[in-house]
Amino acid sequence: MFFAFVYLLLCRLIRPIRGSDSMFEDKVELAVLRHQLAVLSRQAGRPTLSHRDRLFMAVLSRVLPRNRWSSFLVTPSTLLRWHRDLVRRKWTFRHRSVNGRPPISPEVRELILRFARENPRWGCVRIGGELAKLGIRVSASKIRSLLRARGLGPAPRPGGPTWGQFLRAQAQGILAVDFFTVETVFLQTLYVLFAIELHSRRVTILGVTRNPNSSWVAQQARNLLMELDDRRQRVRFLIHDRDAKF
Repeated sequence: MFFAFVYLLLCRLIRPIRGSDSMFEDKVELAVLRHQLAVLSRQAGRPTLSHRDRLFMAVLSRVLPRNRWSSFLVTPSTLLRWHRDLVRRKWTFRHRSVNGRPPISPEVRELILRFARENPRWGCVRIGGELAKLGIRVSASKIRSLLRARGLGPAPRPGGPTWGQFLRAQAQGILAVDFFTVETVFLQTLYVLFAIELHSRRVTILGVTRNPNSSWVAQQARNLLMELDDRRQRVRFLIHDRDAKF
């Protein structure tokens, strides 16, 4: 009896809406599909989705607002996980063999270690220079790595501060810049240029672009210098990597 009363009441409420709304039939069809989807999700087990199905629903989830994601068969966390998987697949490349610098021969390795033992005050640059006199080209970084691996380490400085002491003393005038990347919902990579002040650890976002060329970086540097000038802050040293854009 109760369900019959509810049925008659709903029929009377729907009739005036049907005459005033031109899209009434489309909305009813959508409501029927949603209700059937809810029934199937209660009765059936978890469906098996192919990669094409996941891609289709992941794309449509970018269009629909978050409060309407209940129409999907999966939870919102699953949709976000699919998007993260697509981003990870974008940055997955096949490993290619890169022909780098040839390794140090055993004879040259023993010669470097002999120089370091017999001349404890020689640094990596000095050892590299002595090897160059013999016609052997070895970088200072490779010599340093070899000495540290054998427990010898770099030669002690005759005087003056260490690199850490220098950074702490000059931190107020040191600025470091670098890039980090952000992935959009459409798997487009954006490059974010930021600067950090070593003394205060203050981070400034300088700009965001899809093509960080040299002219764009130079313009962001001009904007940063004007901002530092307004704050009456003087920068003496700039730390960055070997990217040609800097």
